[in-house]
Amino acid sequence: MAIDLGRKRCGVAVTDPLQIIANGLTTVEAAKLPDFVVDYVKNEEVETIVIGEPKDMHNNPSDSTKYIDPIINRLRKLLPDMKIVRYDERFTSVLAHQTMLDAGLKKKQRQDKALVDTISATIILQSYMSSLSRSL
Repeated sequence: MAIDLGRKRCGVAVTDPLQIIANGLTTVEAAKLPDFVVDYVKNEEVETIVIGEPKDMHNNPSDSTKYIDPIINRLRKLLPDMKIVRYDERFTSVLAHQTMLDAGLKKKQRQDKALVDTISATIILQSYMSSLSRSL
C-alpha cells in the first residue's frame, strides 16, 4: 500500500497479490486516514505501507514533513508490527498530471485533485516496487 499524504486528503494505492502493478484505490480525508488504513489492513493482506516523503531539490525534507510526521507516528502506534517506509515523492504530482494528459482526460477531469492524489500514490507505489526489483 502507498499513501500520498496531504493536509486535506490522501491518495491511496495498492498492488496486486503478486506485487506486479500498482493501482489507485481511493482518496481519503487526511483526518480519517489512520482509521481507513487500520480497517483496510484488517481485511486485506498488506506487507508494507509506503509513505510519500516530500523533499526539496537538494534532497532535504520539505516543509510539508511537519504535517506528515504526526500521521506516520499515529500509524506506527496503531499498527506496531507493520513495516512503514518513507519513499521520495518528488515530481509525482507532475507525473500524475502528465499521466492524465497521456490518458486523454479532459481539463475538468485533470483538475480533480482527488484523482491527482490517487495517481500520485500509484506512482509512488510503482516506483517503490521498481526500486526493490532493481536492488535484487
